[in-house]
Amino acid sequence: MAKRTINDFKGQLVGGGARPNLFSVALTFPTAVGSQTISNSVAAGQKIEFLGKSAALPASNITPIEVPFRGRVLKVAGERTFDTWSITVVNDVDFVIRTAFEEWMNGINDLNEATGETRPAEYDCDLQVQQLNRAGEVIRAYDFVGCFPTNVSQIDLSMDTTDTIEEYSVEFQILYWRAIKADVKSPVAYTTPAIST
Repeated sequence: MAKRTINDFKGQLVGGGARPNLFSVALTFPTAVGSQTISNSVAAGQKIEFLGKSAALPASNITPIEVPFRGRVLKVAGERTFDTWSITVVNDVDFVIRTAFEEWMNGINDLNEATGETRPAEYDCDLQVQQLNRAGEVIRAYDFVGCFPTNVSQIDLSMDTTDTIEEYSVEFQILYWRAIKADVKSPVAYTTPAIST
């Protein structure tokens, strides 16, 4: 086996490595959900790019199907599953982003009447998270398709908490995600390697 040095390692660490604090969240709120109009939806979408404190690149899951056979278990590839996706938002005094999320959820299921939009195309939308390099360029992006919020977390209030800014998390259900190449705006082509016979 060839000797590996720190210089060999440095040569493989392209661009100094991806940094978890260099990211951007792009979110377009639906302008209306059923009879519920989302006020300031454009402003909320613009502010989330700056006040989105944390997000995540998605996991890739294939659930195995376990088939018992004579004391052993054969695992067969099953279906893809998609985890919920969540972001953490810094709260501003105008509450524009939080209000937009609350109105979005109220359009899906009204707080008072328990009525709301039933057609997914009318209440879901697409989201995107982008991984940036140190020059601020997009090096990887993930589109989340068919998303809608299912939880806007509480904000804890306390006389004991000083010198901090409020934040809360929002959890989304997603239909599926697709990876976007850095150099072109098209899905990454995942190819199946040829099997030699």
